Amino acid sequence: MSDFRVVIDAGHGGSDPGSVANNLKEKDLTLAISNYMYERFLEKGIPATLVRSTDETVSPNERVRRILAAYGNNPNVIVLSNHINSSANPNTAEGAEVIYALRNEDTLAKNILSALESQGQVVRRVYQRTLPSDPSKDYYFIHRDTGVTEPLIIEYAFINNEEDIRRLQQNYRRYVDAIVDAVIRTEGGNVSKPNEITYVVKSGDSLWKIANLYNTTVYELKRINNLTNDLIVVGQVLKVPYSEPVVSPSSISYTVKSGDSLWSIAKRYNISVDTLKEFNGLTSNLIIVGQILRIPLSNTVYVVKAGDTLWSIANRYGTTVNELKRLNNLSSDLLSIGQVLKLA
Repeated sequence: MSDFRVVIDAGHGGSDPGSVANNLKEKDLTLAISNYMYERFLEKGIPATLVRSTDETVSPNERVRRILAAYGNNPNVIVLSNHINSSANPNTAEGAEVIYALRNEDTLAKNILSALESQGQVVRRVYQRTLPSDPSKDYYFIHRDTGVTEPLIIEYAFINNEEDIRRLQQNYRRYVDAIVDAVIRTEGGNVSKPNEITYVVKSGDSLWKIANLYNTTVYELKRINNLTNDLIVVGQVLKVPYSEPVVSPSSISYTVKSGDSLWSIAKRYNISVDTLKEFNGLTSNLIIVGQILRIPLSNTVYVVKAGDTLWSIANRYGTTVNELKRLNNLSSDLLSIGQVLKLA
């Protein structure tokens, strides 16, 4: 399949918490997984839509409506419904499984499960489930009522198995990265491939560190280097997928607003008043509302653009989401276009 689209369904939500155990709710875990998955597909150039992006109650009928409304009732639409399992025997039940629709082949489901296994998750099985009253129909509405799309339910772990859920919490981004790559490889989408460069392993390196440095995944590094485990040695030469970095502008325009001063503007953009005056040819500190100033951007600030997320900015500048939130006193991951972030 080419030119495919992805609809990402965060299971449960709002008044429906899903499975609950270990002070966790399924609806919160599936939302975190789905929002991150959405970002990753978009970064790879794949059209994607979220069924829900907040803690919202969505009925089965509304969930199906949103899925079919996203890109139409077409076989080139992949529906990834993210869930967390639960078991009456949590001490013996652990790991991931993928459930696919009766109308579909098992290829994508198997590749997704293999991708999870490659990142260290215990895996169980790929299977289909039918209605007891009518074995010709799927058991789950997400399979049964979604037309000719290709829907898959991904159960990542068991919420009431402490070791299993701990593993998921620590590694869900790696799991999602691997799933996204597996979907793209399986479906053969028109994704521009980055160039490959070589990287010589240095002391202190790990596959995770190298993957973060070049905005790729451990799964992809292992795939293109034919690695069967995460072990690397100093001096080893690795192939690394590489895209040219996005270059930020060296300056931006700023329109003076009521209450602004050269000092407040300079502080906001982490530059000095003297630098701001020199850059704009000012001989005094007087500015007026509506005046347009050019702001030279230092390498310690970043101005948010359309499509940016804290995760993508952190990856681009070799830092972490938590560090960006600390530096900028952010209490959530929400950003707005034009917002100025300190990088250091």
